[in-house]
Amino acid sequence: MELLKEQWLILLSTPVYLLIIGVEIMLSHWKQLKYYKLWDTITNIYLMLFNGGIDLGFRIVYLSIFQMAFSHRIFHPNVGIAYWLFLLVAEDFLYYWLHRFDHEVRFFWATHVTHHSSEEFNFTVGFRSSVFQPLYRFIYFLPLPFLGFAPLDILFIYAATQIWGIFVHTKLINKMGFLEHILVTPSHHRVHHASNPKYLDKNMGMFLILWDKLFGTFQEELPAIAYQPIAYGLTKNLEKKNAFYIVFHEWMQILDDVFQPNITAYERFQYLFGPPGYSHNGSRKTSDELRQIESGQTDEQAYNAFTSTDSFQ
Repeated sequence: MELLKEQWLILLSTPVYLLIIGVEIMLSHWKQLKYYKLWDTITNIYLMLFNGGIDLGFRIVYLSIFQMAFSHRIFHPNVGIAYWLFLLVAEDFLYYWLHRFDHEVRFFWATHVTHHSSEEFNFTVGFRSSVFQPLYRFIYFLPLPFLGFAPLDILFIYAATQIWGIFVHTKLINKMGFLEHILVTPSHHRVHHASNPKYLDKNMGMFLILWDKLFGTFQEELPAIAYQPIAYGLTKNLEKKNAFYIVFHEWMQILDDVFQPNITAYERFQYLFGPPGYSHNGSRKTSDELRQIESGQTDEQAYNAFTSTDSFQ
């Protein structure tokens, strides 16, 4: 019965996805906005299928680990409104840290970069999954079964917040009034997918924007007249668009960096677990370094600097 919760959620959400994607495509075509490119949309679909296959194949492993943790739970909460609200907030908090480390530790960025590799921003980009994330994502949520939350309830809430996470991948919705202060909105998530220096590694939340405001990663979307138009994708976009390169390009670059000659053990460690964009000789720039460059330049100078730098952020 518990498993049916997630299955029903997927079943009910699928026609909604198809509807909003269809509406967005029609509006994009009608208004000549060019939000969609065929090959990019196909890429989003097959990356979703790769991720889903890995998640399904690995599910028995992480559910077994969750079940072992649940059998040693500290608390025995009653299932009710408070149970579901606390689980929602707690899971969203833990997701924030999963997402933040995916951005700030290159080893994990090598997996997550696939989600940010699209130069478009539309509902289908929400399905452009971090292919191998299911192999480690569950570790962040391990506190939850220890706290007394049933494993399948954890999966259900994660799936529910993922639905919201799909809906915020759009340019069609501007600001959402008072909800901007509470929830992650399309405006917040446009910032997250931007490659402009001011916007890099900002707005990590899935459902609540509270965590970004508490932990210093919040950035409001600024009007183009006050900053720069949003540029989507990576600070150095991919040269090849085939599936292998999209999924593995950062891992190949890591290997090249870690095993290059005449660098120290510390530098090799930084190339693996330091921030994306780290380089021992300054040939690439991290997000913080790009922001420092930008702060001393005009908007036009900064834009030219970050689009020309050989950064792998």
